[in-house]
Amino acid sequence: MTDTLILSQADAIAAVRRFSRFYTSQLGLLSEGLLKSDFSLTEARVLYELAHRETPTATDLCRDLGLDAGYLSRILKTFDQRGLITRAASPSDGRQTLLALTPAGRAAFDPLDRASQEEVLAMIGRLTPTETAQLVQAMRTVEQMMGTQAASAAPIILRPHRLGDIGWIAHRQAILYAQEYGWDETYEILAAEILAGFVRTFDPQWERSWIAEREGQVMGSVFVVRGSDTVAKLRLLYVEPSARGLGLGRRLVNACIGFARETGYATLTLWTNDVLVPARRIYQQAGFTCVAAEPHHSFGKDLVGETWELAL
Repeated sequence: MTDTLILSQADAIAAVRRFSRFYTSQLGLLSEGLLKSDFSLTEARVLYELAHRETPTATDLCRDLGLDAGYLSRILKTFDQRGLITRAASPSDGRQTLLALTPAGRAAFDPLDRASQEEVLAMIGRLTPTETAQLVQAMRTVEQMMGTQAASAAPIILRPHRLGDIGWIAHRQAILYAQEYGWDETYEILAAEILAGFVRTFDPQWERSWIAEREGQVMGSVFVVRGSDTVAKLRLLYVEPSARGLGLGRRLVNACIGFARETGYATLTLWTNDVLVPARRIYQQAGFTCVAAEPHHSFGKDLVGETWELAL
């Protein structure tokens, strides 16, 4: 789980540069030889790729590592001279040469690999398991937000709430609605009160939570709360911006509908506001009907509150 800060562009640039300086210094990337070896950082990275790929081509390495073809050619020539690599013509394309480490190349790489693992262990060994998990999640977030690859293909799972989710969801919804709709802190108070009540009187026979999670990060959530023996309430649907457009909102609403039907409720109801257009569209597509609308001033804004119902 990560917090969201609103920074100026200049502050964001300064923060990224500061982290870059910290990172390169922490890992010793400014040294002439990486990990006390006679290999530069780029040479060690090429060795790593050759050790973990099955006969890549120079074209593959240039593309994936963002290297200039001439620069890579000079590195490979040095490796050739030291007997670290072999070259073979590709059977499928005679214009391409397949690269592989020789036993000498493997012997040169293995100490680098061990030294790298030991160096990282020295840095993270003092952390608790929880702190290690937080660190790994933070690094995944950096990769996802700054990388050029497509969004993570890891599946989004739906699970029940657990320790830490309730406070986090109130926090994230408050942040997102402030950023997207200009709502003030009174919305966070409302969300926190609803969630506290849900946990305080939670009855698993009649109520349910769905926390959407991908690689340990919360992507959204929704709750079904008992209103009466015949009426259930859908509460606090939200989806993280990074997970929008994937059908997650519909998936969460459909989970609520399925549970309410299986439990024996006759009606599933919800309260929303007219400005929450994407959520209202999901409700309408799921078969909900707006049965009442009333203007109100809440969260620092003039809004129109709406009650929607679905007959089960």
